[in-house]
Amino acid sequence: MTVAWGRRIAASILTAFLVALLVHIGTVVLTNEAYLAAQSASWAAIVSISGYFVLASIFTFVLLAVAAIFDIFATWWGALIAGVVIGVISTALDTMIYYAVNGQKPTIEVLWGFTGERNLLFIALVAALTPTFGRWLYRVIAQYDTATVRGRRVALVRIPATNLAEGIVTNIDRVEVDSPKADEQWDAYVAALADNGWETVEVASAEVLPDSVFVEDTAVILGDRAVIARSGAEQRRGETPGTEAVLTDLGLRIDRIQEPGTLDGGDVLRVGTTLYVGRSERTNGEGIRQLRGMAAEEGYNVVAVPVKGALHLKSAVTALPDGTVIGSAAHVDPAVFDRFLPVPEASGAAVLVLAPDAVLLAASAPKTAELLTDLGYRVVTVDISEFEKLEGCVTCLSILIG
Repeated sequence: MTVAWGRRIAASILTAFLVALLVHIGTVVLTNEAYLAAQSASWAAIVSISGYFVLASIFTFVLLAVAAIFDIFATWWGALIAGVVIGVISTALDTMIYYAVNGQKPTIEVLWGFTGERNLLFIALVAALTPTFGRWLYRVIAQYDTATVRGRRVALVRIPATNLAEGIVTNIDRVEVDSPKADEQWDAYVAALADNGWETVEVASAEVLPDSVFVEDTAVILGDRAVIARSGAEQRRGETPGTEAVLTDLGLRIDRIQEPGTLDGGDVLRVGTTLYVGRSERTNGEGIRQLRGMAAEEGYNVVAVPVKGALHLKSAVTALPDGTVIGSAAHVDPAVFDRFLPVPEASGAAVLVLAPDAVLLAASAPKTAELLTDLGYRVVTVDISEFEKLEGCVTCLSILIG
């Protein structure tokens, strides 16, 4: 998980302070036998014990804050190891300074004193609180109001590259692309999003990356978390930094699909809390495995779907606002989905949900538009013929957040 540096530093300092404070209080309370036995504190004992552990607590705060900045809370076991190490170092330094101040040479025998009962309790509390309370608190602070898009409906888009016509074609014959017309169609697509309540945010153009207009493939959004994709098409991997920069600016937490995993955003179809992920030419099993782990942390279940003869899962199927999956049974097994509705045109398989009662559809699917209208949906159509020549569809051209 990547968090913006300002938020990370704030979360690290506050978490380290509260963990160190709780460890200090816990050590003082638990080592005051009079308090434990009679429920009446011996203030002299409390002051003495508290003074003994002041430096250890300060060292714990500093070391934990530094370690947290470098993402020790990414995993519970990493936080556990860090907690043990920090507890040992803090008590060792405290013991050395304590004996040195009192005129005793810090010999091996003296240093062995840091394994005394009180110090062991201190270490145990640091080790216990760091991966539990500390990790929880860090994540809460790091995520608190992190997404500047919260409460907004944002659509990421990316202007077509000047070499759009050189885009990859895999499952259809190459047809000449009219780039000026594509620019006009893209403007109309963005306008349709804006007209239906979506705030459009442009990812910086990528003039040497012809497929960059298909921005959907570069990331998967899971609430306030963005998973940066790693395309199975190596020539498309340069598209992700631009998307990541915008998502970071919007305040989303960032994770990434790592090698050897591959995944395109166009292979991820969200229906409620289920993510259907296509095993396609662009997404491999390792990519699905990595996404499954990240999605589980956000409350999503991942279902892998074999895809044949189509570029992406969402080239074959998408979902209506009520969760009904629509598309073609020629490319996927419809039994995978709870509800499946075939559509009369291939391009009608792709709809972009604009609102609970509205969808965006390619103008090349008039029969599908009629079908969806009969089902009670408001259908907004856009002409994307030039992008369809590159196996694109209405979902490919944006990333919706909100």
